[in-house]
Amino acid sequence: MQQCGIFHQTYKDDMAVFQTPFIKFGMAGLFLFLLIFPFISKPLSAILNTNVLYMANLIGIYIIGAHGLNILTGYTGQISLGHGAFMGVGAYTSAILTVKAGVPFWIALPLAGLVTALIGMVFGIPSLRLKGLYLAIATMAAQFIIEYAMRNWTTLTGGSAGMVVSSPVFFGFELRSDRSYYYLIYAFVILATLYTKNLTRTRPGRAFVAIRDRYLSAEVMGVNVWLYRILSFGVSSFMVGISGALWGHYVRVVSDEHFGIWLSIQYLAMIIIGGMGHVLGAIYGAIFMTMLPQLLRIPEHFLTGIFPNIFAVFHSMREGVFGLIIILFLIFEPDGLAARWHTVKNYWKLWPFSY
Repeated sequence: MQQCGIFHQTYKDDMAVFQTPFIKFGMAGLFLFLLIFPFISKPLSAILNTNVLYMANLIGIYIIGAHGLNILTGYTGQISLGHGAFMGVGAYTSAILTVKAGVPFWIALPLAGLVTALIGMVFGIPSLRLKGLYLAIATMAAQFIIEYAMRNWTTLTGGSAGMVVSSPVFFGFELRSDRSYYYLIYAFVILATLYTKNLTRTRPGRAFVAIRDRYLSAEVMGVNVWLYRILSFGVSSFMVGISGALWGHYVRVVSDEHFGIWLSIQYLAMIIIGGMGHVLGAIYGAIFMTMLPQLLRIPEHFLTGIFPNIFAVFHSMREGVFGLIIILFLIFEPDGLAARWHTVKNYWKLWPFSY
């Protein structure tokens, strides 16, 4: 008789990340696809009339930062509207270390994450007394303070003119093309995804979830709420600092204009649309939010030949469409795309039975 379901007989099997042969083969197929994607991106770019590999690199960078915000907001329940500025801290730190101090890129990259983590923990101190909308306002204040420093600390950041950085050199190999940088970005995407997945199964990860659900009960049970709230800000800021450093060296121009409040709102939208508290939520949300402007350009190009002024109309409507999409997700799919994926997956697990 064939078994129906998954039955674990050891703790090792129960704690495995990839628990079934199907999932293992699926992950192997995904890994193979990521390896060959740069070689098939050129024909896709011709079909879609856009630089597909450039978009893939941006998606990878945003996935890393969205994982960080998801740990803070999705798992710990601490709202942040300052992660756009924290990304800027990572970008500026890496740029300053490589350009002004001559530090190699592979050393400047983790240092950028550590500096961002330190600053994130400093601005996370209000979370010890504030929560909800009050904490959101406090982190938004951090956004404006960091923006002001990036714009006016001209001797260090270059002011509004920003900083120009060179192509990163990683162990003697200069990453000048989109293809070479793609593999570096997605190496960190894989590491960030595995780290986030495993963090939720550790003692700190369970403490994060306990604080999110019932912080008073968690404190009564012996969870050090003060420590884990600050730790969640540090871990989250470290990951978004890494994404900022990768972004800065990819576009090669670091300016305060790139890290405004709009970027923080986009990060928050990524985890809302993707699904807060889900590892896949950061991935789905980053893909959706990065591809949305490209999808909105399709009707623009289609109708421009008929209505020459339609481009200006659609350009002014983008922010409205963006807000409408978030409202629709909050109403009809509050748990995000990750929850919808779990619903579809569970349906096929139970098929043809309905229970």
